[in-house]
Amino acid sequence: MNWIKLKRKFLWCLVTFILACINFNAVAGNNINGIRIWPSPDSTRVVFDLKNKPEYSYFFLENPHRLVIDLRQFERQFDVSKLTKTGDLIKRIRYSRPEYKNSIRVVLDLNKQLQAGLFALSPVGNYGNRLVVDLTDASAAKVTTKKQTDNSGNRDIVIAVDAGHGGEDPGSIGPSGLYEKIVTHQISHKLAALINKQQGLSAVLTRSGDYYIDVNKRSVIARQKKADLLISIHADAFTNSQPRGGSVWVLSLRRANTEIGRWLEQKEQHSELLGGAGDIIKDTQNEKYLAQALLDMSMDHSMSSSYLLSQEVVKHMSGVTRMHKSRPQAASLGVLKSPDIPSILIETGFISNPTEERLLSQREHQYKLANAILGAIKNFYKKHPPEGTLYASLYRNKDHIVSRGESLSVIAKRYAVTISALKQANSLKSDVLHIGQTLKIPQS
Repeated sequence: MNWIKLKRKFLWCLVTFILACINFNAVAGNNINGIRIWPSPDSTRVVFDLKNKPEYSYFFLENPHRLVIDLRQFERQFDVSKLTKTGDLIKRIRYSRPEYKNSIRVVLDLNKQLQAGLFALSPVGNYGNRLVVDLTDASAAKVTTKKQTDNSGNRDIVIAVDAGHGGEDPGSIGPSGLYEKIVTHQISHKLAALINKQQGLSAVLTRSGDYYIDVNKRSVIARQKKADLLISIHADAFTNSQPRGGSVWVLSLRRANTEIGRWLEQKEQHSELLGGAGDIIKDTQNEKYLAQALLDMSMDHSMSSSYLLSQEVVKHMSGVTRMHKSRPQAASLGVLKSPDIPSILIETGFISNPTEERLLSQREHQYKLANAILGAIKNFYKKHPPEGTLYASLYRNKDHIVSRGESLSVIAKRYAVTISALKQANSLKSDVLHIGQTLKIPQS
C-alpha cells in the first residue's frame, strides 16, 4: 500500500514539475536575438532573428508614416538603439507601449508611404526562426536603361550582370569563412566595368549592393533594363573540399543528371528558404495557350543562344583557371528561366576548396576571370550580333571561310540568313561547298 502511495506521489510531483516548466516557458515567451537591415535602391528588408516562431500582427499609421508590429509573448531584451544604418526608407526603429500583456510593440518610423510584406521563416542552415519585413516604395519609377546609340543609330548590346545571392542569403561559405555573396559581388563589378569600356557593349547590374533578390526577379530586372543577355556569377561548393574548377551552366527543362548539378539545384532552393518566399506566377485560362506557344518559340532561341555563348565562356575561362567540366552543364535553375533573354550561370570555382577559396578572394584572379568572360562575350556577339546594334554594323557582311563539316544550312543558321540569300550573295548554283571556300554573308 505504501508503494502505491509513493508511486502516486511521484507521479503528482512529476506532473507538477512539467506544468511548472510549461508555465515558465509561457511567461518567459519569445525574444528578439538580433535585427538585420538590408537596404536596396527601392526596397528594404528587415530581418528579426527570434528565439521561437513568432505570433504577430501589424498595421500602418500616417502623419507621420509608421509601420507598427505587435509581437505576442515577447520580452523586450534587444536594444534597438544600436540600429543606425537603416537605409533611405526607414528613419529609425523603436519600441512603443504594447497593447497586449506579455507583448512588445516595435515601430518602424518611415520616411515615406511604403508597402509592406511580412512573413515568418523557420530555421534553416545557420539561421533560426525569423520574422522578415519587406518594405517597398511603390512610387519608385521602374528601373529602365536606355540603350545607347551611336551617330548612325546603332545601339549597344546590353548585358545584365547578376551577382549571385546577397543580403540575407550569403550563398556558400568557404573553409576560412569567405562568403560567396562577397566574391560574386566583386567579380560582377569588375566584369561590368570592363564591359562598359568596350565600344558597342553596355553593362547593368541586377543588384548594386548587399541585399537579397529572389532568383525569379533577377530576370525581371534584366528585362526592365532591356538586357540582351543575363550572366549570373556564382562560386560553387560541394559536400567535401575535393572538387575544383569553374563551370558554366545553361537551362535544362529536366532536373540535372549529375551530382554537382543536383547539388546546385538544392543550393538554389536553400537560397529561397533563406531569402523568402518565391513569387507566384498568375495566368488566366484565356491567355494560357497563346502565351505558352509564344514562350516556347522564344525559349528555343534563348536556350540555343545560351548554349553557344556558354561554349565560348568555357573556352576562354579554361585559359585562366582550371575547369571542373570541359563542356557546358545543364540544370533547372530559376535564374536561367527567362524565355526572352539568353541566360547563363558561371561558377567561377569551388569556394569549398581551400586553394580555390584563396584564389577567388584575390583581386588579380578576379580580374582574370572577368577578362575571360568579357572575351567570350565579344567573340559570341561578333558571330551573332543582334539586329540594330553597333556589333551588327561592324561584324555583319563579313566573309566566312568554310570549315570541315560545314554546309549551307549550318552557315545560314549561324548567321541567321536564308540559304537562298546566301547562295544569291555568292552566285552559287549548287549546295556544294569546299573547305577553305570564302563566302560573303548578306544582311539578314
